[in-house]
Amino acid sequence: DDDMFSSAFCENSEKLIDVHLFALAAKYYSLSNLGVCTPLEDVLEALKGNSQGATGIKPDEFMNNKKSHEVQVMSELVDNIANYCGIKQVIDIGSGKGYLSSFLSMQYNLKVYGIDSSNSNTNGAHERNRKLKKHWRAYQSRGRGDLKTQSLGKTNDRPVETEMKSKTISEEFLNNAKSLQSRDQAIMQDLVPSCGFTEMGTFETRTETEADLVAQTKSHNGKLSEGVLDILNVLPADAVEVFSSSHCNCGELCEEEKVRRKMTSLKTKATKSSESNLYLPLTSCITAETELSDIVTDLEDCVMVGLHTCGDLAANTLRIFATKPEIKAVCSVGCCYHLLSEQFENQEVFFSLHFAECCDKVWGFPMCQYLKDNGWCCGRNARMSACLALERVAVGQMLPTESLFYRAVLQVIIEEMYGVTKSDRHVGKTFSKSSSFIDYVRRSLKKLELDDSKLPDSCIMDYYEKYKHRMNELEAFNMLKVVLAPCIEVLILLDRLCYLKEQENIAWSGLVKLFDPVKSPRCYAVIALKEQSCS
Repeated sequence: DDDMFSSAFCENSEKLIDVHLFALAAKYYSLSNLGVCTPLEDVLEALKGNSQGATGIKPDEFMNNKKSHEVQVMSELVDNIANYCGIKQVIDIGSGKGYLSSFLSMQYNLKVYGIDSSNSNTNGAHERNRKLKKHWRAYQSRGRGDLKTQSLGKTNDRPVETEMKSKTISEEFLNNAKSLQSRDQAIMQDLVPSCGFTEMGTFETRTETEADLVAQTKSHNGKLSEGVLDILNVLPADAVEVFSSSHCNCGELCEEEKVRRKMTSLKTKATKSSESNLYLPLTSCITAETELSDIVTDLEDCVMVGLHTCGDLAANTLRIFATKPEIKAVCSVGCCYHLLSEQFENQEVFFSLHFAECCDKVWGFPMCQYLKDNGWCCGRNARMSACLALERVAVGQMLPTESLFYRAVLQVIIEEMYGVTKSDRHVGKTFSKSSSFIDYVRRSLKKLELDDSKLPDSCIMDYYEKYKHRMNELEAFNMLKVVLAPCIEVLILLDRLCYLKEQENIAWSGLVKLFDPVKSPRCYAVIALKEQSCS
């Protein structure tokens, strides 16, 4: 309990005296130990019901291992959410180079708008998508070959399934969702004082339209003669030109055949017109007040997603989801906690200077009313620590101690030699470009626009020698920060989850561990589905 863990610190000096107990306390308050997460397998099972999920190719042939892992896991989940909600449009916030967006559109035939604040990212996404479409046919064919091999091995073991009514699937999902929800509510009540959370609503699935059934039938048709059409079911219509088979010498066409071919041609053109923008990268800065309909002109019922949305963007994604009726579900994985704005950080100075502005400002932390009422604050150092990757350190990927040491000594130099304690400029990735400590200091001073001519090499090396015996001390300190990192991340993520549970129109919300934390340290998704109104 808290009393036991408090003995890790000296009562008088408040210094750490029991490192082992400190580590145990940090583990105890981590997400993996608190039991507040809903397993991904449970979420997928609840979303799918008795339906079979789509099986396709893996993205590892055109993405690095980390990004491939993230995109494959998250895209499957987003597709299941979209299918459950009966919608085809996805809004990808902070889409970057479009890895997730392009895969969702090509693999799952979803209509995706990728919104990023950087023009260079948007242009890069356009170019990358253009190249990807060229190679997608080969990837798709190879994936189908693998799938066919797997299917042959499973044919004899697979029972014949009868057609399931949408009502049965809906009821099963409701039962699964209620089970998950009741467990989540019990856990949350233990963690946070009662805030009047009432959120479990009734789910309904939309019945499949005739067009959906036709598309589904086409996608399962494995005849070689229709291979090109199968590919077009996945690709945007403008990715592959349909070639004509009318060059055979069949004599004069009858009038009925001419009409049939004309209708087919018109349908093909209509399909191209409606599907030519299955993935469209857009440039816009997203805030909590953003009107999506001003950016996406054909906005309809949609799922909002964000894969490693930076700083306040993750919080704003949830706020937009909560307030916009068109957004039926959200799946958000945040990152860059150090860039979060905090309402109660430096509040004495801030309130005295900007009291009026403060009242209207939207903050990245805290989001939920409980933490707001208690004036919770992390501070930049704690948020920086939350970005560290404990799991990577645990498997031997050690912290860059030398670069951290360089940076620490540099700070001493600029404070003592230049009298600078704060700067809006950043050193950046200077360490990787430097050949020595002297080179590092001089490069850094230039970036900070400080005159390095007043600082001889001997003086720089004197600082290095003075502090090099403390490098082990620095490493130990940073290891303690790594151990504490999951606890700070817990606070930020539970704040976001509690915010969703305070909203009246949310049917279900939860935290789900999506990724392998060694491959992708920011591995937790905040997921929520709105109550669906009866039509």
